[in-house]
Amino acid sequence: MFKYPFYSMKKRKITSLKKFATLLLFLMPCILFAQRNTVATDGFTVTGQIKKNLTINIDDIKAVKSEHINNVVIKNHSGEAKKILKNITGVLVKELLKEMELKANNPKEFSEFYLTFVAADDYKVVYSWNEIFNSPTGNNLFLVTSENGKSLGQMEDRLLIITPTDFKTGRRHIKGLQKIVVSRVD
Repeated sequence: MFKYPFYSMKKRKITSLKKFATLLLFLMPCILFAQRNTVATDGFTVTGQIKKNLTINIDDIKAVKSEHINNVVIKNHSGEAKKILKNITGVLVKELLKEMELKANNPKEFSEFYLTFVAADDYKVVYSWNEIFNSPTGNNLFLVTSENGKSLGQMEDRLLIITPTDFKTGRRHIKGLQKIVVSRVD
């Protein structure tokens, strides 16, 4: 039987298109599940190498004096601006953690501790004890209590941690803080 050349080309294009559509159909769930949605949280726990675990909720946060923070540009790892946090206030994290007692025999050992901040989507950021309690970073590590007129309970990204003095602020920009795990180096 005689086949027209354009019919054969058309059939190959349709077959290729079907293969591509099938591949896309199988990859789509992977792409969708790879997206991490920010989960707003209403409190966090502090656990690990401390004498007593702490639970800090919105009421505890509201009880600490908030400070006005200038607008903060959130920059990614390349230094590109990704977002601007406007008209924000926050409380110092070290004020929220002042009740925390490390499992240490003397203050000299405090330098061996680090805190891992864990978001609800499992994003993690590490600060040393010295960064928070013994350096200018600790005076610039905030839990945001309001953003652009929205109170803490209304914020979509609550509980939000920022360090405005970082050069690339996105690296330690934590949305939906769920827990802080205190660890000690071996």
